[in-house]
Amino acid sequence: MKPVVVRNIKRADPAGMAEYGVSTVHEAYDRLGLMKPYLRPVWAGAAIAGPAVTVLAQPGDNWMIHVAVEQCTKGDILVVGCTTDNTDGMFGELLATSLQARGVQGLIIDAGCRDIRALHEMNFPVWSRAVSAKGTVKATLGSVNVPVVCAGVNVDPGDIIVADDDASWRCRSATRPRSPRRRGADEGGKRKRLASGELGLDMYSMREALAKAGLVYVDNPEDV
Repeated sequence: MKPVVVRNIKRADPAGMAEYGVSTVHEAYDRLGLMKPYLRPVWAGAAIAGPAVTVLAQPGDNWMIHVAVEQCTKGDILVVGCTTDNTDGMFGELLATSLQARGVQGLIIDAGCRDIRALHEMNFPVWSRAVSAKGTVKATLGSVNVPVVCAGVNVDPGDIIVADDDASWRCRSATRPRSPRRRGADEGGKRKRLASGELGLDMYSMREALAKAGLVYVDNPEDV
């Protein structure tokens, strides 16, 4: 693919998915789209949901992240994939300042990040493959707003991204949810039952299935 910047993309509406979180929406969307667990928040407590602006970058080169800033609008989430594995610190405080000025909610990057304390103080959330102070260059072109692979997941420009302390997740912009709201309400009811002391074994009617699978209860170690 030749280096290219796509200016106009169709952005999906996240429809309040941040309030439900990654675990709930991941289950509601048939357990698809979860990024690899090595992608972790650089500081705890953030929860975001929004459309992806994508970057295909070269390892150790953040030139195209600078290019992508111009294509971002309020509410976007920048998603950066690399052409090969990399953990260099490709993103930090200054780029975050530039993105925050455009109204970008946060960054998902399959590479390294640095300036963690400053990012926390700025309240700019980042999910990254690594934390690394190693500097980068601006020497090789990539692309903006093309399909990328980020942490094992294919991300198209405009796809919905949801990220929180659990993980990062994406769904295709054309995919319809089963109902995160309904699942969230269902989980709220289950939470109350469990808090009252009811066992998951009974709430989920597991006992018969466990017995059929061969699980046996004994009262004494000698009976094993």
